[in-house]
Amino acid sequence: MFAKQYSHRLPADYDMGVISERAARLGPLWDHAEGLLFKAFIAQTRGQAPGVGNLYSSVYLWSDPLQAADFLLGERFDKVLDSFGQPHIESWLPLDVQRGPAQKALSLYREEWALAPGADRGQTLAAEKVRNRQIADGSDNFAVFLALDVQAWKLVRITLSGKALEVSHPANGYEVLYLARPGV
Repeated sequence: MFAKQYSHRLPADYDMGVISERAARLGPLWDHAEGLLFKAFIAQTRGQAPGVGNLYSSVYLWSDPLQAADFLLGERFDKVLDSFGQPHIESWLPLDVQRGPAQKALSLYREEWALAPGADRGQTLAAEKVRNRQIADGSDNFAVFLALDVQAWKLVRITLSGKALEVSHPANGYEVLYLARPGV
């Protein structure tokens, strides 16, 4: 498996309706993508917590890393390059994926924390897998995955929630504009 996220900061006066329309138009093209578990088209809007500015982003969870590479190196990625330029892509090694009972996702939350030097990594992973299961079992959650950022030695948890974006949520939150889920 392979997971990634890239984001595009947009001007403060950018019409985020354009981004919503883009996600609605392009999202269905991902509904049958080979090797993809899901792709979340997500955004943060200036003035609407938690976004401090306008941002458009995508989070992918691939079952097949070769399909992820084909996307990045193939013609499909040209839409991103032509519209926004070459983004910095954060990439992660998925460690645990859990499906929840919700049938849709309206928000996505991203948490991350450093692996402490000298920590028992096996014990940490076991505890975080238990936490993943607890989160996934929540009636409002569509899916959750835990991943390792191998460059920064940190863990990343992505939770897709069926509830609208909560301002008070402690994680970095995004509105889900479209969720393609061919492999879920």
